[in-house]
Amino acid sequence: MVNNDHMDVTELLESAFLLVPEETATDNDITVQDIWDYLAHDEWQIALSLLEELGDGHPLPLTFWEQPAEAAEQLRLERSAAWCHWRCSEIRNGMIRADLTLRPATEARRTTPISGHGVLRPMWDIGNLSPTGGASVSIAGLWVEDMPVLEPGGRATVRLVPLTPSHWAHVETGQRISMNEDRTVAGTAVVLEVHLPATAMPTS
Repeated sequence: MVNNDHMDVTELLESAFLLVPEETATDNDITVQDIWDYLAHDEWQIALSLLEELGDGHPLPLTFWEQPAEAAEQLRLERSAAWCHWRCSEIRNGMIRADLTLRPATEARRTTPISGHGVLRPMWDIGNLSPTGGASVSIAGLWVEDMPVLEPGGRATVRLVPLTPSHWAHVETGQRISMNEDRTVAGTAVVLEVHLPATAMPTS
């Protein structure tokens, strides 16, 4: 963990930008140099937002996300702070993207929307078995892409961060998994991408 105790917002953001290759650009052709210009004029919130956008499209080290997370906390930008901390978790524990459909309120116990910003840590049936041969669920945090909440019966692309990455080593693209908040199924998902730490992947 980086010691940010004596770093101000500008220093934190500058340190993160130094980790981005100069040729990197966003989908809107915003470059690192453009963001430096915002920093030079103390446009911290814009700079932070663009920094997140740069990081979304390119694999960058853990430190890149730790420093903006601290900057966002200092600026009291809760959503940005949550996202940057979430990306740190993805690097540490891996990430599975999936197409999730929640069961409608008339068919499931949940009748309220779920938070989209990494608060929920539901159980997932990913095909693991207990010592007695029954289903064994695994916990993973849930982030809904591009939506603040997901309503019962709704569908969205989600990002899952496993609590125990090794439990997910066998999960593969196209696999169907189910989400549980209690003993009943709350939703089903189809795996789109799997990105786990090297230590969690099966050896050949």
